[in-house]
Amino acid sequence: MRGEGMHDFRCGSPTSGCGSAGRAGKMAPPLAPERGLKSVVWHRIKATVLDDCKKEGEWKIMLLDEFTTKLLASCCKMTDLLAEGITVVENVYKSREPVAQMKALYFITPSQKSVDGLIRDFPVKSDAKYKAAYIYFTDFCPDSLFNKIKSSCSKSIRRCKEINISFFPLESQVFALDIPNAFYSCYSPDEDSANGKDATMEAMAEQIVTLCATLDENPGVRYKSKPLDNASKLAQLVEKKLENYYKIDEKSQVKGKTHSQLLIIDRGFDPVSTVLHELTFQAMAYDLLPIENDTYKYKTDGPSGKEKEAVLEEDDDLWVRIRHRHIAVVLEELPKLMKEISSSKKATEGKASLSALTQLMKKMPHFRKQITKQVVHLNLAEDCMSKFKPEIEKLCKTEQDLALGTDAEGQKVKDSMRVLLPVLFNKNLDNYDKIRAILLYIFSSNGTTQENLDKLVQNVKLENDGDMIRNWSYLGVPIVPQSQQGKLLRKDRSAEETFQLSRWTPIIKDIMEDAIDNRLDSKEWPYCSQCPLVWNGSGAVSARQKHRTNYLDDRKNGSKLIVFVIGGITYSEMRCAYEVSQAHKSCEVIIGSTHILTPKRLLDDLKMLNKPKDKISYVKDEQQLV
Repeated sequence: MRGEGMHDFRCGSPTSGCGSAGRAGKMAPPLAPERGLKSVVWHRIKATVLDDCKKEGEWKIMLLDEFTTKLLASCCKMTDLLAEGITVVENVYKSREPVAQMKALYFITPSQKSVDGLIRDFPVKSDAKYKAAYIYFTDFCPDSLFNKIKSSCSKSIRRCKEINISFFPLESQVFALDIPNAFYSCYSPDEDSANGKDATMEAMAEQIVTLCATLDENPGVRYKSKPLDNASKLAQLVEKKLENYYKIDEKSQVKGKTHSQLLIIDRGFDPVSTVLHELTFQAMAYDLLPIENDTYKYKTDGPSGKEKEAVLEEDDDLWVRIRHRHIAVVLEELPKLMKEISSSKKATEGKASLSALTQLMKKMPHFRKQITKQVVHLNLAEDCMSKFKPEIEKLCKTEQDLALGTDAEGQKVKDSMRVLLPVLFNKNLDNYDKIRAILLYIFSSNGTTQENLDKLVQNVKLENDGDMIRNWSYLGVPIVPQSQQGKLLRKDRSAEETFQLSRWTPIIKDIMEDAIDNRLDSKEWPYCSQCPLVWNGSGAVSARQKHRTNYLDDRKNGSKLIVFVIGGITYSEMRCAYEVSQAHKSCEVIIGSTHILTPKRLLDDLKMLNKPKDKISYVKDEQQLV
């Protein structure tokens, strides 16, 4: 009897949709991809967690851990939770007052710390903090933790399910696993890091599979064969886990490959895009300004004014509209938008009728909100420009010439060192900017000699930061000695309209376009699995598929290209996903990584790569105290 009861406890009610093994883990996600990844995740959480335990007129307390707090914050607001019957949200780790008459919903990771927090709430039934518990794990719960719950508080539990979401939807087409230490684990030569590398790879693979499950995709998996073998190992792991996950679906049928692809790449595939100064709005702001957790701090009334904060997020339509535009376009467009709002407001105010005044009163909060956003983005643009002029502006020309090997007129750069030297002797540039320029010089030549590198480091007095340059070799990027391999052949974009200081195109854009047009070389991009039938950006479909007639159907049911980069992605690479999706209407590009990079953060991480792991923890603690 007891075993049967525990089976019910784990799967919920007989209609809860548990699989044959007794775990209620796989549930079909709602179809709303046209509204973006954040919306898809929210609808899945709503369907598999909130709706699953919802009862008309009943309020619940929601318990979250660190991961699920961040996950929910990325895709919904407290008002959304209130609408679903959640009256208060609490931290599962902290001690709380009991509310014995209310049921509690635990949305937590299957970790020791979170499970201990749950068990503490139900020491014995008579002493329980809540009337009952509904438990939803983000991922597979190990048997050891499940048995611990079973032996401690099974009588208080009404549901226990796994919903398979263990990634963060940062933007409508961007996700992160939020494991920045993966960079050290995957690329450090330290022996201790090598021991932790397998565990990191396993964790990444599990998280990527939950992304595919959330999108209801079983993609063909490919990987970039060079410069290292991390992409190959991770791709094999992902393919194996996808196979296991999709062996049995909700209808007890094997789910075949869907009409999508997953590309896995090592960070060393494009070092240039990680250090170049990017002049599109979002990338420029995050590079030049101290934006933390997407929060921008600014003052509207001069240096002595009160400091204000604004969150740069997709709920702000203006931010979505301008974040990928060049700073020159943003500076031109923002004042025009201000005038539009102002003239719209005056036009309404000019009408003296009662109904017009009523309409004005209704519109005032909207006007105020719009004007506030305009002010935020004007401040952001002006702050970017104050950092940009005059030194970074000159630096950008040098960077573009070094990165492309040609100047703005298309003339070949004959002497890269002559282009570099003025940057090195410029006393107004900090060491980070000089290191970025040196790296571009080295990348442009596929490496350099030890003698040359030593001279560069000594002459610019970079002895303490030399590892920011040398440690690129651990990512498979030639530093010393010079590689004899030919330079990567790039797509000709000379006909595309661009700004002189923004001529470089991230390599990932070439990869995305070639993948959609089925032009990736199968030797450079081996398959881990049988790939879906040929698909491309023109909207060609296989004979087995119904032809879709409109854009929303294409986005809802059409091809997806998922690109995952081990070791971080840049904001310019994120932008490419949107640009390519816009150009190829029938294919949506989703890009993700272990974390999001800024040039400074990457250089700091590179500097630590050859340090022992215990030293890394110490240094990071020191930096947090500063």
